[in-house]
Amino acid sequence: MNPVAEIKQLTKIYGNLRGIHDVNMTVQQGDIYGFFGPNGAGKTTVMKIMVGLSKAQQGEVKLFGYNVATHYEQAMAKVGVLIETAEAYTYMSGRRNLELAARFYPGVGKQRVDEVLETVDLTPFQHEKVAGYSLGMKQRLGLAAAMLSKPELLILDEPTNGLDIEGMVHIREIIMRLAREERITFLISSHLIHEMELMCSRMGIIHQGRLVREGLVSELVNGSATLEEAYLREIKEVRGLAAHA
Repeated sequence: MNPVAEIKQLTKIYGNLRGIHDVNMTVQQGDIYGFFGPNGAGKTTVMKIMVGLSKAQQGEVKLFGYNVATHYEQAMAKVGVLIETAEAYTYMSGRRNLELAARFYPGVGKQRVDEVLETVDLTPFQHEKVAGYSLGMKQRLGLAAAMLSKPELLILDEPTNGLDIEGMVHIREIIMRLAREERITFLISSHLIHEMELMCSRMGIIHQGRLVREGLVSELVNGSATLEEAYLREIKEVRGLAAHA
């Protein structure tokens, strides 16, 4: 497998002394990589640095072999992004929002808009104003926008956050279908461990700004009945080591 994203010694400390510390992680081609941790653990900070929305104080990020800090356009050429809440003009239709977004990508036109609407199951609602969309539909519209450029890597920050069960299942099914049929690699953050267990092939666990474990989901479970039990065991060990440091 080829590394699609490589993060080395990534550090960013805020004024309140929170942030991320010496994060090292690798997303391999074909992964559905789950970036798991509680709220405030540092997931969004890592992702914002990865896509150039924030600067690290130390370390580097490479996407498809290109350093984001020094070769941004090349690094982001095959990347789609949905960070935090999906934004859209609520007074416009879903389709019109995508048509406006498509203008940022050379060669992306009506046919691609049709394709992404079909992929996220919004074709029947494409001419409705976004103001009337449910939260799940808005998230799917954001996912469609992230897919316009036919990315090989999709970075999604909490894509199921706030959704009801049906909405979560819908997003999960879309992600798994895209990974299987279009060979898209995913990096997905979440604080919902059950979602990660159902969807992801590999995971990284972040706790208080530090990546404490990374590996195949099957490796992380390692004898535990569930991924949740494995996570609690891992965090207990980390806290024990910190207490004796």
